[in-house]
Amino acid sequence: MKKIAYYLFFLLVFSQMQAQKDFQGMAVYESKTQAPKIDGIRSGNRDITPEMQKTIEERMKQMLEKTFVLNFDKSASIYKEEEKLEAPGQQGGGMRMMMNSMMGGGGTFYKDVKSKSYTVDKEFMGKEFLVTDSLPQLKWKLEAETKLIGGYTCYKATAVKEASKTDFRNFRPKNPDDKKAAKKADETKKTSAETKTNFEDNFEMPKEIAITAWYTPDIPVSQGPENYWGLPGLILEINDGKTVILCSKVVLNAKDKVTIKPSTKGKVVSQKDYDETVIKKMEEFREMNRGRAGGPPMMGR
Repeated sequence: MKKIAYYLFFLLVFSQMQAQKDFQGMAVYESKTQAPKIDGIRSGNRDITPEMQKTIEERMKQMLEKTFVLNFDKSASIYKEEEKLEAPGQQGGGMRMMMNSMMGGGGTFYKDVKSKSYTVDKEFMGKEFLVTDSLPQLKWKLEAETKLIGGYTCYKATAVKEASKTDFRNFRPKNPDDKKAAKKADETKKTSAETKTNFEDNFEMPKEIAITAWYTPDIPVSQGPENYWGLPGLILEINDGKTVILCSKVVLNAKDKVTIKPSTKGKVVSQKDYDETVIKKMEEFREMNRGRAGGPPMMGR
């Protein structure tokens, strides 16, 4: 009887270990970012017309609403945008690709919470990069507040992070009082004929962003969308005030397994090196757009 008991015990332990090893899940996220208001903004030396404003707003809306799929196991995950067919006659693919990269888009975002590292392949201005770096470690504050998301009980967690200068979603409209003061000061130095207000001059980048996350201990993995992780359960919602990423579907232990591994395409660079490349190119576009008298704004092209 003792031998049978020992056998059943080891069989149970082995089954549990195997179940943990084979555990895998999939979560679908809907990402929406509030587009900045463009009322009263000038392009070059002319006001943006209602027709231009409508076109810009429609394009921004398309770029700021995305669907992502997160495949995860106990220690790693891959997060990738769901592919969509491009609308017929839509142009400006190069610019959209650049803006997609600056709005949190890109290729496959791989996170390994054991090694606390990530790898993401990005295409920027016709070049392929493989960004590899350490995962950001936010100082999460666990709250007692709860709510239901898709039938899962989720707990609130908050944190503050440094804003990425290469993530367009972080741009905020400048304070109107600050704009007036800057304009007044500028007019004292230049004549009206020389003064030009650029589209991107109306926005600024905050230094920090407040993050609110909702995670569920019912799915005990330290994973989440984008580069978010570090909570005692799968993150089902992220809100930074401008962008909301909400889980719309969860599937656990599906029959068909997904290979969870990092991409290997592109020039290997650190996040710092990649950001410097993007910022340099953004400055080049800013100067080019600044020199186009009456030309369309960079975002509208």
